[in-house]
Amino acid sequence: MTLSTTCRKSEGIFVPVAGLTLFAVASGYLMSLIPLSLSSFKIDTNYASWLASTYYLGLLVGSMMIEPVIAKIGHRFAFISFLVLLAITVAMQPIFPNKDAWLLMRLIAGMAVAGIFVVVESWLLIGDSAEERAKRLGLYMTSLYGGTTIGQFGVGVIGTQGFGPFIAVLVLLLTALLPPLMVRQGQPAACQHQSLSLKQISRLSKPAMIGCLISGVVMGSIYGLMPLSLRQNHLDAEQISVLMAAIIMGGMLIQPVIGKVSVKMSKTLLLGMMSLLGVFAIGLTYVSDHYLIMIIALAMLGMSAFALYPIAITLACDHLDSSFIVAATQVMLFSYSIGSALGPVGASQFMKESNGLMNFFFIVLLATAIYMLFASIRRKTTVLAS
Repeated sequence: MTLSTTCRKSEGIFVPVAGLTLFAVASGYLMSLIPLSLSSFKIDTNYASWLASTYYLGLLVGSMMIEPVIAKIGHRFAFISFLVLLAITVAMQPIFPNKDAWLLMRLIAGMAVAGIFVVVESWLLIGDSAEERAKRLGLYMTSLYGGTTIGQFGVGVIGTQGFGPFIAVLVLLLTALLPPLMVRQGQPAACQHQSLSLKQISRLSKPAMIGCLISGVVMGSIYGLMPLSLRQNHLDAEQISVLMAAIIMGGMLIQPVIGKVSVKMSKTLLLGMMSLLGVFAIGLTYVSDHYLIMIIALAMLGMSAFALYPIAITLACDHLDSSFIVAATQVMLFSYSIGSALGPVGASQFMKESNGLMNFFFIVLLATAIYMLFASIRRKTTVLAS
């Protein structure tokens, strides 16, 4: 792997990881809060899928705009700016309780979160060996999913009605600003970021792009529709929060394993195996709807769904010069965002059926597993020319 002399590795990862963890707690609570709070603000719950898709559309738009911001103001100030922008959208939602305002706020929130993701991912991936990148991204995902898991319990502890939950989310986001505000060292040194041409983008790993795309489809549907799907199964708010936490806890627990295994075997094959794990998990829900079985099955689904993105993004960054890392993470987030925007809309068509969301996941993950297994057989290593 070739490292650019214009891009030196960062000296510390405390700021991005600490800030991300607090952001993740707020984000995890907010993702479940929004669809469950619609009725309390007299907004039709049918807009839940549109709010989710609008958010991921913002993620899609934002993923194309981040590189110039980072290049101009640096990782630390970019991190602060995107957190502030997200906090503003959260504050505006209860103040303007109507669907049009919420759609606009979720669009802007998606753009802000795209910035947070690209800043943190590129901060951790610049200037290290493939093994170190895998470890750092594993830590990133563990912090993200661990924080998101804790955030899910806000549904049962704080609730989903009125202004209070949004104030709690806002406080968490403002607290996430403290690490980058108080610690000025540790961000990547001055770096000559380079964009990728269409030809270079076409030479990035296709399984990596598809892995990010499918991760977006599944994750967008989980965050946007899973709480409503569980409510349709006559589960109460506390049970929903536990099951959502099980999904994310599964995703968190698999990260150290993924970090170790991904440097020892084909990442494309690993993507296929994790997709098959999701297929098996959904099969368990077909066999039994017992609450304990649901917890186990959804934890395994979380392992599958939350593993796809880190595997795919490390696959995309293999053999890349460090000056291309920010651009590459943008492309992968772009792929993820396309899936995230389309996933909830496609999944909503299945919601009319009994166990419809699980049927949707079964089809998507089985098709992905088949593709990845075939791709791992025929794929040759592709190196992007710097």
